[in-house]
Amino acid sequence: MSKKYQVFISSTYEDLKAERDQVIKATLEMGHIPVGMEMFSAADEEQWNIIARQIDEVDYYCIILAHRYGSVAPSRLLKYFPILSTKQRV
Repeated sequence: MSKKYQVFISSTYEDLKAERDQVIKATLEMGHIPVGMEMFSAADEEQWNIIARQIDEVDYYCIILAHRYGSVAPSRLLKYFPILSTKQRV
C-alpha cells in the first residue's frame, strides 16, 4: 500500500472557494488527506496553537494565492515562511 500524505490547503476562503474545492478533490483522488483552516475555529490562542501543531505535522503545505489576503499574525507568518523579511510582510 502506498503512503498517504496529509496536505494542508491554505488560501483566503470566499474568493478562492472553487479553487480550494478543486485542490481538495485532486488531493482525495490521489488518495491523500486534505486538511484546511475550515476544520478549525481560529477564535483564540489555544485554537491557533492547535492549528500550528497540525501544520507542523502535515507532509505538505499547499498555498493558493490570488489578489486578497486573510488575517495576518506576523509572528506565525515568519515561523512558517522564514524567507519573508520585515519589509516583505503584508
